[in-house]
Amino acid sequence: MRRRVIIGGVLTMCTTLSVPLVHAQGSNILEIARFSASEPGMSLPDGWKPLTFKKIPKLTKYELVKDGEHVVVKAMSDSSASGLTKEVRIDPKEFPIVRWRWKAENLLQKSDATRKDGDDYPARLYITFEYDPDKVSIGRKLKYKAGQVVFGDLPIGAINYVWERQAPIDTIIDNAYTDFVKMVVVESGPEKLGAWIDESRNIYDDYRKAFGEEPPMINGVAIMTDTDNTKERAVAYYGDIVFLKTSDTRVKSSDK
Repeated sequence: MRRRVIIGGVLTMCTTLSVPLVHAQGSNILEIARFSASEPGMSLPDGWKPLTFKKIPKLTKYELVKDGEHVVVKAMSDSSASGLTKEVRIDPKEFPIVRWRWKAENLLQKSDATRKDGDDYPARLYITFEYDPDKVSIGRKLKYKAGQVVFGDLPIGAINYVWERQAPIDTIIDNAYTDFVKMVVVESGPEKLGAWIDESRNIYDDYRKAFGEEPPMINGVAIMTDTDNTKERAVAYYGDIVFLKTSDTRVKSSDK
């Protein structure tokens, strides 16, 4: 059941968090992924670990490769699903801007963010939030407690920044399996395929729009390329990921 995949993936990212696991570059930037400082040929970048799902035996392949002048993560999915994840602890009010680079080689012809059998993306950045009862509405508390009975400890919410096939950019969509996960469309359609795209989002604002309340602490970041539902193939590349205190465009990822 795909719902178990989503919840299980979030749970894997969030059950062992205790201390900040990010590198501070000055006072205005947190380096979450410095893939550009890694050596090509390695399967896992430093500080990241596999994100796998019990019900999906076929895994997406990830490796560090040289693309032009920079080392990046290459993801290759063939009817598969898995990701790479890193444990973090970030206050989205203090560091509201997430910035990353990615490139997708192809779209998925059968993907559809509103359908369970279309819940695949050539590229996604996955951010999870810890449960803070002081920042959660009564209704969401009740749903969270019910989920705990079935799944154990869970994050209170997650945002997926995705490359969608047809939904308009900036659309926020309930995940097809659970409204604890929101899909935010940052790229759509084939126009930018094959090119490196610099992305920047205000995660603080996006969370408030998506869930209607103040965001709690961020406790997990993941990248994922998955095609297990559509049974298609996808290739994508991921560059460095940082969180910023400011949206100043002069602050760039270290792989630029």
